[in-house]
Formats: sequence, structure tokens, C-alpha cells
Amino acid sequence: NCISHFLRDSQQTDIQYSSGWDHWKRTSSKSWKKALKDIKELSSYMKLWRHDIRSIEGKFGTGIQSYFSFLRFLVLLNFLMFILMFSFVTLPAVISNYGIFNSSSTKISPNNTEPYCTVYTPSGNKGLVYFYTYLKDLLTGTGFLEVTVLFYGYYTIDAAWFSVLRYNLPLAYLLTTFAYLALSFVWIIKRSVDGFRQHLVHDEELQNYCNKVFAGWDFCITDLNAARLKHHNLLYDLQTDLEEERLKQKIAERTMKEKLWIYSLRIFINIIVIAVLSGCFYSIYRATVFSQENSSNVNTVGFQANLLVQYLPSIVITSANFIAPMIFAFLIGFEDYSAAFEIRLTLIRCVFVRLANVGVLLFSLWSQIRCDNDQCQACGYNYKLYPCWESAVGQEMYKLLIFDFMIIIAMTLFVDFPRKLLVTYCSWKIVQWWGLQEFGISDNVLEIIYGQTICWIGTFFSPLLPAIATIKYFIIFYIKKISLIHTRKPASRPIRASSSNFFFLAVLLFGLILAFIPLAISIAHISSSKACGPFRNFNTSWAVVPDTVLEFPIGLRKLLYGIASEAFAVPFFVIACLLMSYFIALAGAHKRVVEQLREQLVMVRFNPLYFCTPEVFLVASIIRHTEEE
Repeated sequence: NCISHFLRDSQQTDIQYSSGWDHWKRTSSKSWKKALKDIKELSSYMKLWRHDIRSIEGKFGTGIQSYFSFLRFLVLLNFLMFILMFSFVTLPAVISNYGIFNSSSTKISPNNTEPYCTVYTPSGNKGLVYFYTYLKDLLTGTGFLEVTVLFYGYYTIDAAWFSVLRYNLPLAYLLTTFAYLALSFVWIIKRSVDGFRQHLVHDEELQNYCNKVFAGWDFCITDLNAARLKHHNLLYDLQTDLEEERLKQKIAERTMKEKLWIYSLRIFINIIVIAVLSGCFYSIYRATVFSQENSSNVNTVGFQANLLVQYLPSIVITSANFIAPMIFAFLIGFEDYSAAFEIRLTLIRCVFVRLANVGVLLFSLWSQIRCDNDQCQACGYNYKLYPCWESAVGQEMYKLLIFDFMIIIAMTLFVDFPRKLLVTYCSWKIVQWWGLQEFGISDNVLEIIYGQTICWIGTFFSPLLPAIATIKYFIIFYIKKISLIHTRKPASRPIRASSSNFFFLAVLLFGLILAFIPLAISIAHISSSKACGPFRNFNTSWAVVPDTVLEFPIGLRKLLYGIASEAFAVPFFVIACLLMSYFIALAGAHKRVVEQLREQLVMVRFNPLYFCTPEVFLVASIIRHTEEE
């Protein structure tokens, strides 16, 4: 009551003595905040799958809801990536190629290049072909698809002319690539900051325990079975906390002999893990080399054998993604970690094996693309095996994305549904003990992050790959929803929504960073194809940037050179470090203020009159002015 009276009197005093400008500023600020709040509420009704996700949250809780919200985020992200690539790359190329709107295209043959480097004859279907040939082309990205806007080789244009305006397609292609990577990075960071705030709230041990005891119930749950499961989960969480405390006490009481034994065992198990990873990587390397060397032998083998050879790297990668996590889950039981740390370590290993497998595939392709003989030195790449190597890499990413989608559908149709029928209609004890497959949130998230990493890498080589990813995730949403409701059961050990959201975005950010590395190598270090693509007149894709800068006016050119020089970079780095130190110190000060306020709230519990002290009035005044700003 003291605080409310103080705030009301303070506001009336400020209104009485404030000028007309301050009054107008305060009124307009409140009106603007109200308008933004109304717009936000209106936009919430237009969200994709709003009703479906709320229904899932009501039946299964916020943990599973976080997965479907994450899936919606990836659908929107890929759609925006598609809009970028289509608007600035595909649309200008198509319009100029067909002469729409009085436009035209310019194609300049590469200079100082051997003639055999510019030979590229895509394996497009000519004449009468069998139906299964079109099916193979659709699954592998070869044949008629290879010469379409889906792949890099189609964009063999140096400039697009719209009346008297010149559109620099090579520069637009490169800048749009950086734009979709920057968009993804900024959006992920923005969502991660919000998730990190919630994650910090649940990080303190005492506060975490109080939240479980007094605020652990999820009031969004309306389903009886989900309520029982939530009750079991709260009990399990408390048991886990007690088990972790017991384990900490056990660790503190270990003798030197026991410590030596457990550390030796962990080292041995990690050696096994490294051996499993090495086996996966070597298998992917050999499968990729074999597939690239034999995939062109269409006439000597049948349709099924050729399709198997082309999909061999995707099959090996998918098998490694399936087998390696099972081995890791088995080995972690011998390392004597806490339950929470076991889950984190297993997930980290699974993330690494999934994303590293894609890196090994690209390394295997690069080892085939780059060679050391004299003819390769003339072109800068293996022109015989890869006359347009960018399209070949795009086809591999396309096959990985399609095969991953087929595996998800196949697991639902041929594993989950038969298992559901067996458990429902078969009364055998072993079948009932086997039960339904659990809906593992982390496993499903790693599945779609793996696909998103492939999309980030492949978009440079296949500009319309985000459109395929958008359709894929759109369909996966309904597949997973049906699977959750009808064929699977919620996990018995789910993770909290706040921590899961932050973990999902952290892994997604790691996937984005991993995707940027091979893209940077491809753009800056590997010679671009001389027979196809917008960069065939440049040594590398990055060379279009300095070439464009040379066309700028002298003043602007000097300004850019000055910004790129050490004279600008060093002071900028120092100022950035100072600003970072300032904000870190400011955050530390705010944290100390929050701790003091908590101590004052504890004191209020024992002395209610503490509410009327000057310190509390000061805190209330600070809060009010902060809200006004």
C-alpha cells in the first residue's frame, strides 16, 4: 500500500509540474506502446499452425510444444531464404533469358582459359526415354533437372539488362548468399537471447528446486494421460536431483584408486567413441569416392544399380547417423556420470556425428574436385569428372535432403504404424513390454537441424533448395503431429521448454557456423567452374567483389580501402572491446542490484513495515521511470 500511494502521488506531482512537451511525449509514448501491443496481439492470431501448436501444448505440455514451434521457425526461415534467392537470383536470370519486359542477358566467354575447360554438356534427356528415367532424375537431380533453375549451372549469365539498367548477376548471387546466412544468424541470435534469459532463470539450484515444488505444474495440460505423465515427470525430476546430490557426495568420497579406475575407463570409452567416428568418416569418404567415379556409368548398369550408386553416400551417412548414437547411448552407461550430464554428453556426440558427416562428405568431394596434374592446373579443378563442379555439389546436397525426407516418412509408415498395431491388437507380454515408441524431442530436433545444415550449405549450389526445405518441413509438421497423437507416446524423460528452446537454437547456431566453413572455402579458395555459372570469368567466386570495387568512383574506392585497412580495423577493434567491457560491467552491476532487491524482498517477509522505508520508495521510483522510458 505504501508503494502504491507513493507511485500515485509521484505521478500526480510529475503531471502537475511537467511542461506541455513532457506531457505530450509521455502521452505519445503510451499511445505508441499500446499500438505496438495491439499489432502484436493481432499478428499472434495470424501465426502459422497457431491452433495446432496450442492444441499440442494443451495435450502434451510445453516441452513437446517447443519442438513444433521450432519446426515452425524453420519453415518461416527457409521461406524467407527462398524469397531472397528467387527475387535476386532466379527471377532476374529467368526474365533476362526469355527476354521478358524488354530485357536481355550478356554471356561473355572466359578469357585466358583452355578450350577444354569450357566444355559442359549436361546429361539432359533427349528423344524417347523411359518413365523410370524421369523418376531417377527427380530423385538424383540429374537429367532434365540438371539444366533447370534448381542448380548453379543454369545461371551462366554475366549481366542482365533491363532496358538501360545493368544487373550484375554474379555480384547479386554472392551478396544474396551472404544475406541469407546473415538473416539466419541474426534471427537465431535474437531467439537465442530470449531463450537464454529463460534458461538463466532456471539455472540456480535453489530457485530451480522451488520452481519444481511450487510452480512445476504445467497448467496448459488438459489431457488426463498427459497430466499423469507430468506428475510422473515432476517426481522423476525430484528423484534425479536427489540422485545427483548423492552422486556428488559419492564423487567427493572417492579414493585415489577409484578415481584412477573411473578416469581410465572414461579414456578407454572415449577412444572407442573416436574409433566409431573414424569408421563412420572413412566409410563416408570411400562411399563418396566410389559413387562419384561410377555414377556416370548409366549404360553399363541397370536403373536400380545406378540409383543405388548415386545414393550410396546418402545411405552411408544415414546409417552412420542411426548406428553411432545407439553405440554412444550404450557406452555412456559405463562412464558413471549424472543423469543430466549423460543426456547432454550423448546429445553433443550425436550432434557432432551428424554434422561432421556432412563435412566429411564435402571434404571427399573436394578431394575429387581438386587434383595436381598439369591439365587440372590449367583449369584449377578436375574438369573431366566435374565440368561444372558446383552443380555436382548441389546434386549431392539435393540427394541428402530428399533421402532424409524419405527416411522420415518411411520410419513413420513402416515402423511406427506397424508397432502401434502390434501393441494395440497383440496381447503378448513381450509386445506389451516393448510398447510404443517414445517421441524423443532431442532426437527429432537433431533430425531437422541436420536437414537445415544441408540446406544452408546447398543453397549456394542449388538456389531453390530452400523452397524444397520449406515444403519438406511443412509436410514433416503434419507427419510428426500424426505420429505423436496416434503412433507414439511422450518421452518419459522430457526436457523443460525453456532449456530445450535454448539448446535447440544453440545446436542450430553451431550448424550454421559449420555450414559457413565449407561455403567460405568454396567461395574463396576453390577455382570456380569455367564452363558454367555466373563466376566462370573469375578465378574464384569471391573475385567478383574486388572486380566490382574497381568500377566505383575513386573517392568511394579510397573510403572502402580505408575501412579495410589496419589503420581503421585496429581502433575499431579497441573501441568494440571497450564497449563490450562497458556492457559487461553494466550487466554485472544490474545483477548485483537484482541480488540486493532479492535480499530486500526476503527482509519484507519478516518485517512488513519495510515496505514503507525510503529505500523501497527509491526502488519504486526507479522502476516507474524505467517503465516510462
